[in-house]
Order: sequence, then structure tokens, then C-alpha cells
Amino acid sequence: MKITLITCVLNRKATIAGAIESVRAQTYPDIEHVIVDGGSTDGTLEIVQELTHPGLRIFSGKDGGIYDALNRGIALSTGEVVGLVHSDDWLAHSMVVARVAAAFRDGVHAVYGDIDYVSATDASRVVRHWSAGDFRKGALSQGWMPPHPSLFLLRDELIALGAYDANYTIAADYDLILRLFSQSGFRSRYIPEVLVKMRLGGASNKSLRHILRKSREDYAILRKNGVGGLGSLVLKNLRKLPQFSRRSSQVFRPD
Repeated sequence: MKITLITCVLNRKATIAGAIESVRAQTYPDIEHVIVDGGSTDGTLEIVQELTHPGLRIFSGKDGGIYDALNRGIALSTGEVVGLVHSDDWLAHSMVVARVAAAFRDGVHAVYGDIDYVSATDASRVVRHWSAGDFRKGALSQGWMPPHPSLFLLRDELIALGAYDANYTIAADYDLILRLFSQSGFRSRYIPEVLVKMRLGGASNKSLRHILRKSREDYAILRKNGVGGLGSLVLKNLRKLPQFSRRSSQVFRPD
């Protein structure tokens, strides 16, 4: 089973090497790493080119935003399974992809695990730990979702569902998750360990304006998919609170 990891990047000179090196450190032998660069001007692309290896494919050009770039990456991928490594993130240890591949052998449609949010200035300091738990019927309407950065999906299923709806600027990943996990017969496998380390400061939480926009998009997505409404949105946000009191003991430094 070939697994494709997609990294969309725009002007992330300071962090892109860590993302690439965490993929290169994987023990799993059949990995394709697709880098979709949105036209970086800060030297990011030069760093990517310096770190090239046989499994790395690089595409550069202007795009319509992160979800448009992710859709391009999916279209360019050739793996049976697709996962993400955002340009500010890294895979938590060298066995992540191997464990994901083993989980897919059970015939599931999706595999996911936990993530650690770390300080933007100190990658060893865990600020928030998201332990997802197993998916169960009715969980979506109660605000549950798996951590998007740790989610691996069958490529054919992604394409059949239209991948990310780029009409959403912040929450298209939530829309995709609701569409996938609400399907009849959908099966997933939860790996109870940290798969991804993620720096704080993403688009969805970088300002009050973005938080309000994300909440509006989340509400519209819940209604569109027939999963819930305002109550589900409130529960979704309340689920985040305990994550700030948890700490993961797993540490993997990209450098």
C-alpha cells in the first residue's frame, strides 16, 4: 500500500524542513510526499528543493487558498491512502505511517489518532493535547470530530466525495469529516497515541474575527449535513476545554 502525504505551503521557511524531515524519518517503505507550494517568495521553495529525495514531488504555483491547494495535492497523489503534514507540523515519531498502514489492512475507510498542539516558539512545550477516542454512532451531533491533521483517508473515497469544498475558507475540513463519517457503513480505526505535533497559530484561531468566521462556517456545515445545529456547535467548542489540562508524554523533535 502506497501512502501519500500532502504538504501545502506558502512562505514557511522557518518550519518546512521539520515537516519534510519527519516524513523522511518514517520507517514505512512506500511513501510519496507531495509538496504543493503556493508561490513562496521567502526561500521556502529553495529549502524544499535542497531536501528533495526519491519520494518527494514538488509543485509550485498560485492557488485559491489552503483547501484548493489540498485538492490539487489529492489530484496529484498516486497513493491508495492520503494523509496530511502541514508545513508548521511534523509526524510525532518514525513509526506513524507504518502503524497507519497496518490499521488500513482491516478494511477501514479512515484512520486517525491524537495530536499535540505545541508552542510556536518552543516545540517541546505541549499546550494542548487532543485525545480523540473511538468514533461511535451519534457522536457527530454531539460535537465530536477526529483531529484533522491526524486523519488518513482512502484516496478514491476522497475523490468520490469531491474532497474539500473550497467555498469554505476555514472549516472545509469539518465539512469533509461530516460528509465522510456520516455515511452509512463508514468504518474507521482510532490509534490511541499522538501521531502529529502541531504548532499553535493556525488560520482558524489566530484572531477573534477568524474564530467568529469559523463558528459561522461550522454552524452552516452542521446544518447542511443534517448533523445538528447550535447545540452541536456549542458542544464542539466545549469539547476543547479539557484538552488544555491534558499533557502528552510523547516527544519527537523535528530537529
